[in-house]
Amino acid sequence: MWIADNWKDYEVLDTSRGEKLERWGEYRLIRPDPQVIWNTSRGKQWNKVNGHYHRSAKGGGSWEFFDLPEEWRITYQLQLEEGLEKELTFGLKPFSFKHTGLFPEQAVNWSWFAPMIRRAVLERARSNDPRPVKVLNLFAYTGGATVAAAAAGAEVTHVDASKGMVGWAKENAMLSGLGDAKIRWLVDDCVKFVEREIRRGNHYDAVILDPPSYGRGPKGEIWKMEDNIYEFVCLLKQILAEEPLFVLLNSYTTGLQPAVLRYLLKSAFDGTFRGDVEADEVGLPVSGTDLVLPCGAAGRFIGN
Repeated sequence: MWIADNWKDYEVLDTSRGEKLERWGEYRLIRPDPQVIWNTSRGKQWNKVNGHYHRSAKGGGSWEFFDLPEEWRITYQLQLEEGLEKELTFGLKPFSFKHTGLFPEQAVNWSWFAPMIRRAVLERARSNDPRPVKVLNLFAYTGGATVAAAAAGAEVTHVDASKGMVGWAKENAMLSGLGDAKIRWLVDDCVKFVEREIRRGNHYDAVILDPPSYGRGPKGEIWKMEDNIYEFVCLLKQILAEEPLFVLLNSYTTGLQPAVLRYLLKSAFDGTFRGDVEADEVGLPVSGTDLVLPCGAAGRFIGN
């Protein structure tokens, strides 16, 4: 399992009865988690929280707040190379369907690809290659991967169907000192954007995909992970550089195990690009125990 264990401002404190107790900076939240199917006892720390998302039996749910600000911030130390780190800052706020605006388990992927991008940027500079390292972040949400790639020196294109999420991502870039970084912010349907990039003849050194299980584009376009992801990944072959750095595919969809993601990427790219494929579960450590909370899976194509 790939474990996001470098956080200082975030931790899973405990898990029990379908919920997880988390620390986000100085604030504690209780949120539901479908992976937590055990009914272990709860200690006193569960009584000292700032917010609790209660899931409804009819679907959805609602927040109950106890001295929680409307917005607050946390930071993550991203290692770019040995001896060099960049502090990323993220604005948080509780909003519909239990989310806070950040998936902390994705830090394990940021820490994986940032040094790879950094090396590619430096290698091109040393060889007087004027080409930027171009990264495309699709279904990009509030920009965690975008700011990590930009911090490593990439020229990033950030695409999400939600205008509000793109605005939030811009704020995270500003908070992280990347307001002047080369980032294109686009509100668009990801599939239609890629189709247009193919027609334009544009190419990218790396692609990051963080697709939802189900979603709608800005004009009502329907996305369903199981039905659409394979054809979409195959489409990406036409916008990747001749020697791509990587493709990262995240999945929160129940049933799409790491082996499925590995097979999907391998079958899509074999015969087109030289490289290796790996996949695994992604998880967060639970404080004070040797347990890790599963948080989906990821597949990685690594060019060589």
